[in-house]
Amino acid sequence: MADEEIPRDPRWALPLAAIGVAIVAIFWYWDSPTLLAVGMLSASMFGIFGLMYLGLSYTGPKSRLYGLKPLTTRLPAISQPRGHVHFRTKMFWTILIVLLYFLMTNIYLFGVDQATVIDLFASYRSILAGAQGTLMHLGIGPIVTASIIMQLFVGAKIINLDLTDDEDKGTYQGSQKVLVLVMIFVEAIPQVFGYLTPSASLVTSLGQFSPGNGMLLADTIIVAQLVFGCYLVFLMDEVVSKWGIGSGISLFIAAGVSQQIVQGTLNWLPSAAGPISAGNPPSGTIPKTIWFLTNYNASQMASGGWEQVLLHAPNPVIALLGTAVIFFIVAWTESTRIELPLSHAEARGARGRYPLRLIYASNIPVILMSALLANVSVVTILLWTNPALAHFPLIGHQWWIGSYPASSTAAQLLGVSATTPLTGGAWYLNTPNGLESWFLPLINSQTYGVFLLGHTWWQSLIHVGLFFGVMVGGSILFAKFWIQTTNMGPEAVARQIEASGMQIPGFRREPRVLRRVLERYIPVITVISGATVGALASGADLIGTVGNASGTGVLLMVGIIINLYEAMGREQLMEMNPLLRRFIAGEE
Repeated sequence: MADEEIPRDPRWALPLAAIGVAIVAIFWYWDSPTLLAVGMLSASMFGIFGLMYLGLSYTGPKSRLYGLKPLTTRLPAISQPRGHVHFRTKMFWTILIVLLYFLMTNIYLFGVDQATVIDLFASYRSILAGAQGTLMHLGIGPIVTASIIMQLFVGAKIINLDLTDDEDKGTYQGSQKVLVLVMIFVEAIPQVFGYLTPSASLVTSLGQFSPGNGMLLADTIIVAQLVFGCYLVFLMDEVVSKWGIGSGISLFIAAGVSQQIVQGTLNWLPSAAGPISAGNPPSGTIPKTIWFLTNYNASQMASGGWEQVLLHAPNPVIALLGTAVIFFIVAWTESTRIELPLSHAEARGARGRYPLRLIYASNIPVILMSALLANVSVVTILLWTNPALAHFPLIGHQWWIGSYPASSTAAQLLGVSATTPLTGGAWYLNTPNGLESWFLPLINSQTYGVFLLGHTWWQSLIHVGLFFGVMVGGSILFAKFWIQTTNMGPEAVARQIEASGMQIPGFRREPRVLRRVLERYIPVITVISGATVGALASGADLIGTVGNASGTGVLLMVGIIINLYEAMGREQLMEMNPLLRRFIAGEE
């Protein structure tokens, strides 16, 4: 559908333009801004209301998202390969993108005062595949958030799109790109209001260039870097999806978590500045254990040394063991599957199997659920600490939503980060940080009671139960949405099997018959899949992991590595036997 063919109602333009002008006028009257600030706000209003006009003015018979086509077709994107991409080429692009990811995690944002950075995503770094204060500061957060919103809207029928229709699916994907760009700005702009502070030298220099606009220009430079870095990540994900192996988002998560685990296991440097001592041991599990064994005698180890090695942060042995246990459990669940027998309708004796894995929905549901909790955490932090939002009626600066340390000094005295919730719903939904944060205080409240942050033992148990239940329930919900939006439901799978010329022995070769058979398995396996990954991720968080990788991060890393290994095997198989491409990848 070309731009000139899109039916529109131009009457939407006037009221939307009037609202935009009114907002700029109110800002001018209320804040007495500089001309540059007014110009930047006007440009922002033009973008926001222009996007609204494209959607609202569409008068065609389909979803209003079709009105966004003039924009979606012009966004930077990665072209689809015209034919089969050879295995070596896919490996080249996959490795290149991973190296580029690590490079971006080490390129710090220009003009940011790194000493004053407050990381809003500190508890979810491993899941969002980001790095504090770098081009990867936002990580995959906006991409995953946009995916969550689109899936929820399609699943709730708020957006009228049939994802089995190629045109509707293309509109869905194009609209998701627009929403990704919107979410990048939504998550980037709040960062400069007290969390990514510009350096004084940059503000002064820009103030000399444009008097009165030093801070505004410095904030704009930081936001521009965040937008560039995050959209580059989005394009890198497209490169891997189209020209590489697997998913770029999954690859970034696995790379980041692997790096954290290696550092948490082998790092000889202490976690705090200063010489190595009993109070400031090496931060890696193995170096820490070696240091205590070589510097403590038997009586010292018995009177507290073993407790320090096995249970105390940073990176106790129990966390390394928990990481290993989760690794093997996930590896086992990934290999557990039900196989439906298949036979070819025309070639006698040609048989095969269609595997339905226990983790049928893969690890995507727990990624989406963790990203949702990360966004909830960011909102509660902003409502408590942001000067403007803290005065918002009913929800601004309310302890029952979530309170946080008053300063970095107060956080250090409590032994937590500045973004760790202390009370309210944010605390109950916050990820527990290993056994030390909930289990050990139940056994010895005198020694470990400080880790409860002023809460009672029964509140701690409610915290654990609520976190576990939300993770499991949310993962089940997202598993159902994911199956619907990725053509993995009974009807879509039945069409795929029928198109390949295969059928289930003893049943007629009809999609309707195949669908009824698959409906006995796929909905149940979907629920079990979501519950399993949710339980594994939250269970690992409760035990603790090395390198602050989080249980969810370890779960994702193992699942992603196994899926990547299987994908590489399929690619090599198709390389050796091109006839298999039709069934495995749908290629001619």
